[in-house]
Amino acid sequence: MRVLVTGVTGQLGHDCVIELQDRDMEVRGVSSKEFPLTDAGAMRRYMEAYRPTAVIHCAAYTAVDRAEDDKETCMAVNAEGTAALARLCRDFHAKMVYISTDYVFPGDGTEPYAVDAPKDPKNVYGQSKLAGEEAVQQILKRYFIVRISWVFGINGKNFVRTMLKLGQTHKALTVVDDQIGSPTYTRDLAVLLADMIQTEKYGVYHATNEGFCSWAEFAAEIFRQAGMDIKVTPVPSSAYPTRAVRPHNSRMSKKSLREAGFSLLPRWQDAIGRYLIELESLKEQEEMAAQG
Repeated sequence: MRVLVTGVTGQLGHDCVIELQDRDMEVRGVSSKEFPLTDAGAMRRYMEAYRPTAVIHCAAYTAVDRAEDDKETCMAVNAEGTAALARLCRDFHAKMVYISTDYVFPGDGTEPYAVDAPKDPKNVYGQSKLAGEEAVQQILKRYFIVRISWVFGINGKNFVRTMLKLGQTHKALTVVDDQIGSPTYTRDLAVLLADMIQTEKYGVYHATNEGFCSWAEFAAEIFRQAGMDIKVTPVPSSAYPTRAVRPHNSRMSKKSLREAGFSLLPRWQDAIGRYLIELESLKEQEEMAAQG
């Protein structure tokens, strides 16, 4: 296989490239500089030169709050850019993995959303990602749509890093507790995606680490495993109003993943532990490099 990974400068794209390299698969990661989603001509030239047999599409406009005031750019990247890439995958006979989000759902209730549950995104970002899903499904037959949530990885900013940083200067924090979902460690997700592209089990999947929690519970577990004595006080979302509406229910069913025979990701608590080790290892490497 020859795999093209978009969004290599992001958390998931970075880990997908590492995972595929570890498996001795031919892979190339591209950023928006080399592979601009808003320039179909540039994308076609790259596809013609590389001719991938599979594309893992991690790149996206992910500034959720900014998207409310920048809908045109968000839609151009997540909807129109994804549609253009899907057409290229069709033309070059490549499988496509499209990374989507729990934000395509209305975000209410308490039950985990099935893959085919009614869609009703409540913010521009969710609308743009749903439009991307619909384009992929209309254009391609050989596709995997993988919805994820609450992402954290080594190559970027995320909730875990934010909590660890705040914990250095605060003894107590307030964190929302009325939004329930599942964290997704990109190292674990990359393993699944690498497995997935080597199959013909096309369709729509939900892939997060196992188990549900609130953001407050997520924060408390981060501090517990990091050995930091920080008090986490749960508060409602109304205490932290945001420009874009956030879903209260981000629970997603893994039924389609199990039925296809794919391995479920480890529990989210286990993922935190391994991520903290990865962060410590990175810190040591940076310190050694600084010492020359």
